This record gives sequence, structure tokens and C-alpha cells, in this order.
Amino acid sequence: MNKSRIPGFYKLSPEERLKKVKELARLSGEEADILKKTGSLDIESADKMLENVVGTIELPLGLAVNFLINGKDYLVPMAIEESSVVAAASKAAKIARINGGFEAESTKPHMIGQIQITDLENVELAKDKIENKKQEILKLANEQDPVLVDLGGGAKDLEVREIHTESGKMLIVHLIVDTRDAMGANAVNTMVEAVAPMIEGISGGNVVLRIISNLADRRMAKAKAVFDKEELGGEEVVERIIKAYHFASSDPYRCATHNKGIMNGIQSVALATGNDTRALEAGAHAYAAIQGGYDSLTSWRKNEDGDLIGEIEIPIAVGTIGGATKVNPVSKVCLKILNVNSSRELSEVMAAVGLAQNLAALRALASEGIQRGHMRLHARNIAATAGAEGDLIDKVADRMIEEDDIGSDRAMEILEELKE
Repeated sequence: MNKSRIPGFYKLSPEERLKKVKELARLSGEEADILKKTGSLDIESADKMLENVVGTIELPLGLAVNFLINGKDYLVPMAIEESSVVAAASKAAKIARINGGFEAESTKPHMIGQIQITDLENVELAKDKIENKKQEILKLANEQDPVLVDLGGGAKDLEVREIHTESGKMLIVHLIVDTRDAMGANAVNTMVEAVAPMIEGISGGNVVLRIISNLADRRMAKAKAVFDKEELGGEEVVERIIKAYHFASSDPYRCATHNKGIMNGIQSVALATGNDTRALEAGAHAYAAIQGGYDSLTSWRKNEDGDLIGEIEIPIAVGTIGGATKVNPVSKVCLKILNVNSSRELSEVMAAVGLAQNLAALRALASEGIQRGHMRLHARNIAATAGAEGDLIDKVADRMIEEDDIGSDRAMEILEELKE
């Protein structure tokens, strides 16, 4: 029986699709009901956001506390399934508060739209022609989104780059667009599509691709904090954190995991606020490799007092309007809890969270080891999965921690003992 070739599947209602999937995948009524059950994002809204919708999926939503950024307090919504992330960020933010919290800043919300030109007879001449028509190209781009222009955004600049490829020399036109409080993908893509025929005519070449770049290195966020050495565990822990950072900055195998820890924090906030996690991930790792190697997105050093100074610099293209932030009711509430007034402020908060998350991971690795700290917080989840409820969750978790045996089999054994 063909289970994936379903003509007209997209034309069905979510309920009809679910009925079809139940039949093909042999789902029980209970299993189908799990997909059918909706939370704050109702099935009708979900159907407008995605093709072939059959249900919605939920993740735990937690609040990181203690964040003081540029003198302002924040409750930070974080959506993630990994234990310890929210607690770790909150702990790191608490340590940062001792020395005034985080200082953060960001650049203007400028995104890059790329237009690829191939098959050029004279690359230099074509480049000159495009640059000479810069104002006309920008004018046409801005005609596509007068509302954005009225808000102070729109196409601001144009750059032309020559690259050498296996297909020969190409010109890549970068349209620089201020997207204001939107992430901006739709606005940028609309503009580059509109100006592509003009650029093709001016250059005499053939335009192939015209699309936004997720390496948003014109839209940077920075954060910095000083972490008290005593709260971290003393001078030895500080030294070990710095050595761990030096390891990451010198070895891509370690650095991939180092940067992944940073993104644990940033992506959790992005997911909670309805932002594009894939674009952020791609941009962050591309920026880490922009110099030709692959480097840490953070840096760590000591000050004269022996306290630890951490800094992060990372492209963060996010929005507070449009996309899922407009459709998903949970995202709307999360943005209200966060109380940010612009996309730039949101990016600064996310940079601070990324720095805090990195500090927490490095501290755990440099002191007690990441697994011990992680599993301590994970013990309650394992106890609940084993069937413990109410007070029994903590009792089972405490026993496992005491025995240093944290696993589902042991959790079930302890639970049976306690029940007896």
C-alpha cells in the first residue's frame, strides 16, 4: 500500500488529513487524539501557517530570571526540551548582576538581499554600470514597500562584489535593506525580485538567484558582562574556564559544541517569540567561520581583580512584528512578558542570554562536569517519565541523586519501593 503518495492531500481539511494519516499509519484513537489536541495555537491558525497540517506540537516554556541588561530587568521566555538550560541561564544572570548585569548594543537592522549575475563578457564594465545606476535601483526597490520606507526603513545601499567560481566570474549585488522591527525576509525578497530585471538589463548578464542572505553580518548584537570570581568558584575555576575557551577557539571539534551551547539560549528565546531559528543558526555558524576557520562566538578573559569578563558578538536577525510573532498567540504573550520595544532590543536580550548560557556551560565543564550538573536537574524528568507523580517525583529524584544512579530503570525500581 502506497503510504506517501496521497493526491490532493493539501486540499483536505486538517481533520480529513488526520483521518487519512490515522488509517495509513494505523494510529490508535488515542494516538490520533494526541495530534488532534490543540493548545494556544488552534488547528485553524496552524493550517494558515503551514502546508498539510495535521496537528500542533508543544514544547516546555520556561522563564529565565535575574537578567539585568543595560539597567533594565527582564523575564526571558525560553522554549526548549533540554533540561538545565533555563536554570543555567538564570544562575549565570544572577552572577552577572553582582557587577551590574549585562551591557548590550546592536547595529541597525540591515539585511542583505543578494542578486547573482552570470555570463558577463566584461565583469568590470558591468560592475561600473550597476554602480552608476545605484540610485535608480534603490528607488525601484523602495517602491515595493512604501510603508517600510515611511517607517524609516527600506533599501539604503547597494554593493557589487566580484567572485570566482567553477562556473566562471560572477557579480553579486548586495541590496542593503533596513527592515525596522521585522526580521525582513519577505520585504528583502520582494525587493530583490523587483530590481533583478533592471540589474540584468544594465549588466548585460543573466540573473540566476535573487534572495536574502542569512549571514546577517550587518545586523550584529553584542553583550558583555563581568562575572565575580568567588561566585564562580574561585580563581582556579576562572583559569579553567579561560583554558576551556582557548580550547574551543583553537579546535573546531570542540568549538562546534561550544557554539551549540550559546545557541541553546538564543534559539530558546527565538522559538518562544516566534522567530526563525533556522536562519539564526545558519547565520551564527557562518559568522563563526567568516575568517576562513571556525571560531568561538564568545571571548573570555580576566580583569585586574581576577573576575571573568565575557563578551559575545553575533548576527541576530529577529523581528517583533510579522511572521509567527503575529499569528501564534503564545509568541504574542512571550513578547509581552519580555517587554521589548524593538527588534534591536530583542537581539540584545538574546545576545545576553547566549553569553549567559555559554558561561554556565563552561563553568559546569570546568568544575563539576556537564553531565553531573545536567543529570541532577534531569533526575526529576526521569522520575516523572517512570510514572512518579506529586511528591513522589522529588523523592525518586533525590534517591537517584544520592545513589548516583540516574536512569529510567532505577527510577521505576525506586518508585515501586516507595509505593510498597
